[in-house]
Amino acid sequence: MRVTIADVAREAGVSKTTVSRVINTKGEVDGSTAARVREVIAQLGYVPSSGAVGLARGSSRTVGMLVPSLTWPWMGEVLQGVVDTVEAADYGLLLFTCNRGAESVERFTSQVSARAFDGLVVVEPENTLDHLTALHRGGLPIVLIDDRGHHPEFPSVVTTNREGGASAARHLLAAGRTRPLVLTGPQQFGCVRDRLDGFRTVLPTDLVVQGDFTERCGRQVVEQLLADGVEFDSVFAHNDISAAGVLRALRAAGRSVPDDIAVVGFDDIPMAEHTEPPLTTVRQPTRQMGEAAARLLLSHLGGTAVPDEAVVLPTELVVRHSAP
Repeated sequence: MRVTIADVAREAGVSKTTVSRVINTKGEVDGSTAARVREVIAQLGYVPSSGAVGLARGSSRTVGMLVPSLTWPWMGEVLQGVVDTVEAADYGLLLFTCNRGAESVERFTSQVSARAFDGLVVVEPENTLDHLTALHRGGLPIVLIDDRGHHPEFPSVVTTNREGGASAARHLLAAGRTRPLVLTGPQQFGCVRDRLDGFRTVLPTDLVVQGDFTERCGRQVVEQLLADGVEFDSVFAHNDISAAGVLRALRAAGRSVPDDIAVVGFDDIPMAEHTEPPLTTVRQPTRQMGEAAARLLLSHLGGTAVPDEAVVLPTELVVRHSAP
């Protein structure tokens, strides 16, 4: 059962008006009383509604952010872009993850019901799009980062995945590589399909293996192909983590990178500069994606109409030693 302002008032031995004044820093409240109220709020886990938090200003001036997990390699950059933007606008940020599946979604939904925030930035956790769409239709402003090809009915910020794949292929082709291996991510993701399609428009190949974006997968796929005698002169991995596994397997097999086999990744996470050799990759503007999504949401909260089409930010090929 959700904790209410009445519960806080009863536990602290004060009126609901006093609790509201403490939350809103409005009116005169004795210092020791205010401290006791804040202590009770923390003990009970009370989440004020937007009405309580914004009694005089009509909003919570807080933005929510929902993500699958903070362990995703590029999530920190996206989050920093959101934080920088909302804090500059004098908004707070509530962060929710879906590490515990349905339990996490239920907890998040309770915060929506409490109107603890005015709008939501989302990196879509798996199997939540229908739920998010229902919340949007119910009046919650939402902006999605990386729509994974789902094209929701609410605003989104995406990157040029197709062009990113094509740029990787053009670079390899210009270097004389004609027998590429493409190691994808899960095919249900629209970004994966776009990266593969873009690559194949420039450099057709049938040597395509579906992966899961992990270092272990990149390593095992290459180990197996080499053991089977499959010939390839380059690898386009759909993220930098799996590309790192590819590099590790090639090194263990005595294959020289890039002399024998060139390797290109995708994302340009900080690790990409520190692989052996440093990784050529397609950079996603992850921090700018967070900034753009937060700006869209704040503009909407300020009364500005949001665009019907997704905001598209460009990818960029970053050339390093793995594929010069």
